Amino acid sequence: MSEQRNEVGEYLRARRAIVQPEDVGIEREASRRVAGLRREEVARLAGISPEYYLRLEQGRDRQPSNQVVNALGRALLLDAESTDYLRRLAQGGLYTPFEDASTVDDSVLALLDHWSHTPAFVMNRNQDILVSNPLACALGPGYMEPGANLVHQIFSAASREHAADWERTAHRVVAQLRLRGDPDDPRLQEIVGTLSMKDPDFPAIWARHDTASQRTGVSRHYIDPIGWVEFNWQNLDIPGSTHVLVTFWADPGSPAAAAGVHLAARVQQGAQLRTSAAEPPAS
Repeated sequence: MSEQRNEVGEYLRARRAIVQPEDVGIEREASRRVAGLRREEVARLAGISPEYYLRLEQGRDRQPSNQVVNALGRALLLDAESTDYLRRLAQGGLYTPFEDASTVDDSVLALLDHWSHTPAFVMNRNQDILVSNPLACALGPGYMEPGANLVHQIFSAASREHAADWERTAHRVVAQLRLRGDPDDPRLQEIVGTLSMKDPDFPAIWARHDTASQRTGVSRHYIDPIGWVEFNWQNLDIPGSTHVLVTFWADPGSPAAAAGVHLAARVQQGAQLRTSAAEPPAS
């Protein structure tokens, strides 16, 4: 229980450091040195006593009510999803035990096989890619293939150079990692620890404690000989697991649509060549 309460305190401190006084109608005095809001300001905005708020940050209060959590969410300008995250963090039930969920359901594998013109892959809660269909591997060689990790990929030099909006993408990916990850999972600890040591931007982004589900967006890909194109993507939770199915599509008539047709033809041609090579010579 003490670890859970410490997590609540870390979350509250991180979020009140982000909210600026003018964001909530408080005049900023010239001598102010506090980053974000003071404890007593959060307590006043939430309609609770400063003493009680201090107990929450120190982890000395157990099971704050829904009313208190909602009030803190409003005071810290949290959206509904982040308020729910705080509620589950404070009241328990935030995480399901981590598991070695490396096996993808057979029905999902069959679906990927049938999507010959739709790039798609399956990732786990830590954004490790478990399985990709051939078109996804062609769309993102090396980084959309089984064994790759999307968080590491986003913080790579190539992503920094070519992402349409790298900073926003990095914050989005990290927010999803925190929302879905289990802090006791050694794999999550490995990802966070490695990036914290090797990447100059990751520690500050992780320290914000942002949480958000990522459902849809746009990603840039270089397709030879077409060039840079933008594909839409959609995340779909797979029922009964912690896996996410990620699919890509292009707007009709767009350069990405042409790139998709080109990639599909390339994949089909490669499959035919492999089949021909595997066939025994005619007698």
